[in-house]
Amino acid sequence: MKEYTPRYVGTVTKYVFVESPDMTPSDLAIRAYEISKGVMIKETCFGLQITGSEEEVDQIIARLREFDPPHIFVKDRGFPPGDPRRCRANLGGARPGYFGHEFEISLIRHVSKGIQELPGRPPDQPVHPVSAATPVRLDARKLQKIIESQES
Repeated sequence: MKEYTPRYVGTVTKYVFVESPDMTPSDLAIRAYEISKGVMIKETCFGLQITGSEEEVDQIIARLREFDPPHIFVKDRGFPPGDPRRCRANLGGARPGYFGHEFEISLIRHVSKGIQELPGRPPDQPVHPVSAATPVRLDARKLQKIIESQES
């Protein structure tokens, strides 16, 4: 097997997810380009992918998070852009990690809501999860009628 040599040695890549009523990934990208200093920025459907030296990437992310802190989230990327071991250009189809992003983006609106409510909560107030109502059970006779209606 051929030895792997990274294309962007000494760099890190981070994903910046945005789930905001006030800012789109495009808005975030424009702001990132304005302060990028030559760092590689790619706009995605969920936010941005930023590649550069760790210090530069962290500075840019810190500035971007100032725009909408409870709605901007950051995640490290495991493999660098174009890495033939994971690149969809070589493997075909969606990048394997994309489905994880899709799932995570569906959850972060709930995290955002919690972050927004924290400042108004007294520090000594206990956190109680919302308890689910008792499940409604399907009556056996009703189930039998549904089955019979499907069979006819």
